[in-house]
Amino acid sequence: MSARLSTAVSASTATSASSDEACCAAPLPVLGRDVTVPLVTGGEVTYAALDYAASAPALQRVWDDVAAYAPYYGSVHRGAGYLSQLSTDLFENSRAAVAEFLDCREGDQVVFTRSTTDSLNLLAQVVPADCQVFVFETEHHASLLPWRDARVTYLNAPRTPQQAVRTLERALADRDPYGPALVCVTGASNVTGELWPVKELAAAAHAHGARIVLDAAQLAPHHPVSVRELDVDWIAFSGHKLYAPFGSGVLAGRADWLQASEPYLAGGGASRKVARRADGGVDVDWHTTAARHEAGSPNVIGVYAIASACKALTEAGFEGLVEREKHLIAKVREGLAAVPEVRVLSLFGDDAPRVGVISFVVDGWNSSHFAAALSAEYGIGVRDGLFCAHPLVRTLLGSEPQEPGECGAPEAEPGERSLNAIRVSFGAGTPDEHVERFVRAVGELVREGAKWTYRTEEGRCVPAR
Repeated sequence: MSARLSTAVSASTATSASSDEACCAAPLPVLGRDVTVPLVTGGEVTYAALDYAASAPALQRVWDDVAAYAPYYGSVHRGAGYLSQLSTDLFENSRAAVAEFLDCREGDQVVFTRSTTDSLNLLAQVVPADCQVFVFETEHHASLLPWRDARVTYLNAPRTPQQAVRTLERALADRDPYGPALVCVTGASNVTGELWPVKELAAAAHAHGARIVLDAAQLAPHHPVSVRELDVDWIAFSGHKLYAPFGSGVLAGRADWLQASEPYLAGGGASRKVARRADGGVDVDWHTTAARHEAGSPNVIGVYAIASACKALTEAGFEGLVEREKHLIAKVREGLAAVPEVRVLSLFGDDAPRVGVISFVVDGWNSSHFAAALSAEYGIGVRDGLFCAHPLVRTLLGSEPQEPGECGAPEAEPGERSLNAIRVSFGAGTPDEHVERFVRAVGELVREGAKWTYRTEEGRCVPAR
């Protein structure tokens, strides 16, 4: 951070530092931690946000930093005024902070995007024309779907980390013709929370002349992620899962494919020089820096929020955050295991290392009905559906690929089977009481049933009025 910027936000940083020191062994302060919601059975309760895998609440530290900067907001890269220069410093210093957080290599580029989905669509546009892409069916749709102009090989869901590596090795060895290849893999499943053998998959990819991109949307908020240590070529992640508000994301990694391709978006900022030709056309000299793929006015506040979150997590210490999350995971898994009607979904088995993301189904319950009852009767927010990972959830549920089911829009009525699951997810801001209330609510709903009547409305299960 530049000297003039640090002066501008010094009050916020000082407050945040003292909070960090006080809360290292406790949940990190997040926005909304004291919000109360009404219950259909009467009264109010503090909201238990257990849908971190979709969007995590913003860290208070991040919000304070953004609020301290807001009065100094200005355009970046183009203005001569003081606020524009300050904002440009903040924007580029945020890029450096993200590169440090990811332990990027010298020469790597950090490109700011809107989200993980946007980052992977950007990468899909810059892959060489004859590139083959290899992706497991277990991926989130953000990783599964962007490769429309490439030759794609979809790999079956592995049942062990070792099988994942062997499957990839065989597919890469058998590719024909032998040319550019890219492997896309998640770091932690957004359905099961299970950690994937990223380092081993990267080694397998490189041994067969392929590159690899890591979807770290679910990994980066829970574990340190190092480009060098994992030896991946690119990393993509989203700010809204990393305790930062607003719509910003990151694609970080090797610059050559990025520099060799046409800009992701054509416009101001991406172009270094534009001139008319004698024949009436236009010649464009595009930037070779990250600006090549950042056309238009960037989301400066969103970018700063990501950088602030990166710093806050680093200062809090991932070692303590990981240990505390393991404690919460154990609470949830033990609680669910005590209810025979509950089946937790898993690829790699009960002993697989994981982050705080757990999906399950309940015998005799429509998943949307169960999630609606958790919200309306207990003030607990979870997710139901296929979690934008349709092939994976269908595989885990043992259904046929063509069997109907939609993300968050089940057609079944309460009490009927639906091709959907329930997902509970948590992280650095989750207090013990939230997971304890969740475990208690699951047991009570299974034993006693819902206390309220529910109906389907516009594809969602809601309390009847």
